[in-house]
Amino acid sequence: MPMSRRALAAVAVALVLPLSACGSGGDDGGTTDASGKVEGDITFQTWNLRANFKPYFEGVIADFEHKYPGTHVKWVDQPAEGYADKLSADAAGGTLPDVVNVSPDLVAPLAKAGLALDLDKAAATYRSEYLEGAWAGHRIPGMSGTYAFPWYLNTGPLFYNKALFEKAGLAPDQPPRTYDELFFDALRMAQKSDGKVATLANVPTIEDFGRYGVPLMNEQGTGFTFNDAKGVELLTRYKQLYDAKALDPQALTATGESAGKKFLTGAVAMNPGSALDLGNFKKNAPGLYRNIGITDQITSTGHVNMYVMGVMVNSRTRHTPAAVAFAHFVTDARNQMAFAKKVAIFPSTAGSLDDPYFTEEDGTDETRVRIAAAKSLKSAVNYTPVLFSEQMKTALRNEVAKALQGKESPREALDNAVEAADRLLQQG
Repeated sequence: MPMSRRALAAVAVALVLPLSACGSGGDDGGTTDASGKVEGDITFQTWNLRANFKPYFEGVIADFEHKYPGTHVKWVDQPAEGYADKLSADAAGGTLPDVVNVSPDLVAPLAKAGLALDLDKAAATYRSEYLEGAWAGHRIPGMSGTYAFPWYLNTGPLFYNKALFEKAGLAPDQPPRTYDELFFDALRMAQKSDGKVATLANVPTIEDFGRYGVPLMNEQGTGFTFNDAKGVELLTRYKQLYDAKALDPQALTATGESAGKKFLTGAVAMNPGSALDLGNFKKNAPGLYRNIGITDQITSTGHVNMYVMGVMVNSRTRHTPAAVAFAHFVTDARNQMAFAKKVAIFPSTAGSLDDPYFTEEDGTDETRVRIAAAKSLKSAVNYTPVLFSEQMKTALRNEVAKALQGKESPREALDNAVEAADRLLQQG
């Protein structure tokens, strides 16, 4: 799976699965008992990882087979494009692999179809090995249980231009951390620059509503709730930013790339990013690079947003002990740490983020960003509801745009967005 923060955020495809779908190999007689002998042949499926990490996964599989004689793991890797459709076809055809790389939105329909093993029942002994927020990342509203081992995490810090803050009379070493502070600083920035410098270049997303403290969905998983009073309050405040040009006028159509260019040229004071961006600043905007600040995502809950990948066990596998053992092995602290040192992701295992690799500076830009992100991940949560699809995100974005333009009130816009999302939820 592509590793960038934005790529992880973008994955959300609804699957439609028949409830009678069979399990791996056409066998529908799987067991939830993982306490037996670890043996047998299982298939492990990853998501666009073979090209860059073949030696790593071959090593993990060899170590597992050495630890558990009598097991054999067949590794298959699927391309990123069409992955959700492949899962749907395999689930319907009874050929779903025993152990599957999933994201929360992809595991939801599999769990509802009875094809994802409930790890709270089958593997509860491992729960304490993972960060609480990561373990909760594959829970499904309206269902009890956890349906995948948390695997790698990602998040992104927020970059800000210290020179622009200082020019606006704001403390360059005290960037906003809550939405209240953000809105105050943003309006001040716009006022001092006569509307020439915006603080933000993106409209609020479902994650922003979550970080603001808005309840996003009811506990039963039957309807969305981000149109409550607090949600209306957030959108109203964004409308104030938009009117004051504290939110970039082109935010309604902004992409990650266009927002990044705005930040690069000094037209925007804050922008999310990664260590790769720091290298770009150093090369193409040395003035910005000298004044770059790194801070946490804005949140009024005290918890930043995380993006989480998981490893699911097929509930119809013929070798439950081996499948559970392997899913745990892939995601244990040792293997996750080894993987994190090969690519810019973070382990979901408890204690791993205290490793010197995530805490000790070495003078490089990559380490600066890695340390900042790792620190925030310890208490991070996955705000995006697992049932919130790409179509729902589009509906929300369209309604937010109408509110910012004054075509609808914030209340009307969010009511319409929730109505559209609930309708799509029922169709799914």
